[in-house]
Amino acid sequence: MQGPLRWVLWDVKDTLLKVRSSVGKQYCKEAERRGLSLNTAEVEAAFHQAYRHYFSHYPNYGVTQGLDGQIWWTKVVKDTFSKCGVQDPGLLNTMAQNLYQDFCSSENWEVFPDSKAALESCSSLGLKMGVVSNFDSRLEGILRLCGLLHHFSFVVTSEQAGVAKPDPAIFQQALHKCGVPAASVAHIGDHYVYDYVASRSLGIHGYLLDRHNKHCYADIPPEHRLTSLHELPSRLQQHMN
Repeated sequence: MQGPLRWVLWDVKDTLLKVRSSVGKQYCKEAERRGLSLNTAEVEAAFHQAYRHYFSHYPNYGVTQGLDGQIWWTKVVKDTFSKCGVQDPGLLNTMAQNLYQDFCSSENWEVFPDSKAALESCSSLGLKMGVVSNFDSRLEGILRLCGLLHHFSFVVTSEQAGVAKPDPAIFQQALHKCGVPAASVAHIGDHYVYDYVASRSLGIHGYLLDRHNKHCYADIPPEHRLTSLHELPSRLQQHMN
């Protein structure tokens, strides 16, 4: 893969920002506001069960099956609370709608300490940036509220694209927006298959962000692995000339 590098594509969740506290805690707070007392661990387990079901049966927010992100998440939330014994339809609907809106807020998201400096460094190197994320239509608003949106020329979400990583089609949509060959583009993300393998299969300079050293795949050269976004600018500079 030859440069010169011109663009950097970014994953978002668990790369630039993360959910501030556990889903179980946030769901329980909403339940408390409605006069319910639920067990956090139980709610967390129910959420993961409901999420896995909808992720498996209605992939990418069910966009090819007539759903959208809001309907999909509403179903996940209702199913989560139903598993914990909440049966009132009106109450389930209220909590689902409230939680969908709550997760549009910057209050529920935490920007990693190394994110802003890395984005600013990329900009100062003259690199343009975009987002490629398996996220729903709320992402642009979340990035704006977290003070990150102005760094990006475009945001491609899987809901909007109609396909999700690791499908090459979502990267191809992003490459079209970049207007340069894959060899002039880098991609940074925390998922081995969705981010690293998928981007590299197209000739993009993929980097795997592995903050907690959890990926032990032998096919990742050390120069493709990042333990912090602080390491990124110097890696990118090697492909800019």
